[in-house]
Amino acid sequence: MDAMIDATDSQMATLADLLESLAAADATVNAMMAARDGLLAFAGRVAIDIAKQGDHSADGDMTMRVVAAEIGQRLRVSDRTIERRIAQASWLVDGFPTVWAAQGAGRITAAHAHVIVEAGAHLTDAALREAYVAAVLPLAEAESPNRLRPLARRIAERFHELPVDERHRTARSRRRVWVRDQEDAMADLTLHGPAVLVHAMMDRLSQMAHEIRTDNLRAAKEARAADTEFAPDTRSVDEIRADLLADLVLTGAPAGHDSADALLCEIRARIEVTVPVTTLMAQDLRTNARSSEARSGEPADGSSSEPPDRSSSEPADQSSSEPADQSLSEPGDRSLSERSETKRPSPGAFPPALLDGVVPIDSRTARLLAGRATGWDRVLTHPVTGTVLAADRYRPPEQLRRHLRARDQRCRFPTCGLPARKCDLDHNDAASTGGATSEGNLSAFCRRHHTLKHASPWHVRHTADGLIEWTSPTGRTYVDTPPTPNTVVFTPETADPFDSAESFIDSVRAPF
Repeated sequence: MDAMIDATDSQMATLADLLESLAAADATVNAMMAARDGLLAFAGRVAIDIAKQGDHSADGDMTMRVVAAEIGQRLRVSDRTIERRIAQASWLVDGFPTVWAAQGAGRITAAHAHVIVEAGAHLTDAALREAYVAAVLPLAEAESPNRLRPLARRIAERFHELPVDERHRTARSRRRVWVRDQEDAMADLTLHGPAVLVHAMMDRLSQMAHEIRTDNLRAAKEARAADTEFAPDTRSVDEIRADLLADLVLTGAPAGHDSADALLCEIRARIEVTVPVTTLMAQDLRTNARSSEARSGEPADGSSSEPPDRSSSEPADQSSSEPADQSLSEPGDRSLSERSETKRPSPGAFPPALLDGVVPIDSRTARLLAGRATGWDRVLTHPVTGTVLAADRYRPPEQLRRHLRARDQRCRFPTCGLPARKCDLDHNDAASTGGATSEGNLSAFCRRHHTLKHASPWHVRHTADGLIEWTSPTGRTYVDTPPTPNTVVFTPETADPFDSAESFIDSVRAPF
């Protein structure tokens, strides 16, 4: 709490006024950027109108070049840059007019608008785009752009005309590795491949690098205690990761970097995937639907599909931190069973599995991981609101930690998006003063904001439903809401028969 202990009332008042002035200036800047986009989009329309008046080749491409060159000269910018800006502005203004208007009104920033447009770029139908914008815009007004990005992707996935499984099969054919030369005798090696494998590679490299650093610090400490000479390894974690990758690719093993106990090869990659249980069942449901269609001669229609009975089903997500399997890179998929005459769901009926709660992955990869996982966290959610009710496992170690990771998903400081598995679990009311080690008193904070909480006048209060209330040094209050879980929810047709979370849990409790 020493960070601002010497600040006077006058200085704090000045800081408060400065915040309001910055907020007004930022809103003005974003409104002007929206106005510039409107002018660029209008310039594009003028170029198209001019091209339509005569017999212009290449669909008016030359006319657009002429207009872009004129604007570029006036703004001292490349005409290619202006053409690109005109295309981007036209897509925002014409394709996402509600987003453009929100930016012009200062309700969101240009960065928020970019995230929304980027996530919804695949939506070619205007009605679907508007439905997507209506769902994501309220989040944009409350969240930072980096937090909005995974939420926007998740929402856009619901409106995509093709499910992620089909798109992933096509995208896999574009996996590749390439080299780009850089300055100072350096170069970049870039891999474009399935997200699960790429994230797993990065995780294994990071584990190895930190193991080397820890081993080096231990050896240095022992050398100081024994008063012997020791040459410490001064490389950063990034440098060690790069050197390890070179070792692994060129020799097949971390030959030049193994730890004192020769345990680097024992380190396995870890990833965390959240899978709605219906997504794991999706292949069975589609197979059954095709069998039913073949027997009856009637096309399967997902619109008449009935939701499962809440008293006999488990509306739960499955999440796991498990080793990645290289067999995931093999193409192909097979149906699993034929049990009932279930109607085939529509393409967007099953929410995609999520990697680290951010990156959608195909259901085949999720099923392969589920089949090979040694353990899963079951995240029990409410079937209507999607609220996390409990997290458990057959033999649950650290049950509370898993529940909090499932609830928080990322650092609970407003605007921070670091995944919860990389954060500290902190007592909001210190344990040393009697604070309980419970779900209602623990939150995930990254190291930066954990330190901010303890070493500055920022105050934290845990309210109902997992809400975290931060109070700034100037007295302003910012409330952080847990992100919506990646789960299945149903629209209630009657009043909720469960009068408490406990009664709902009891009705769907698994027999273990």
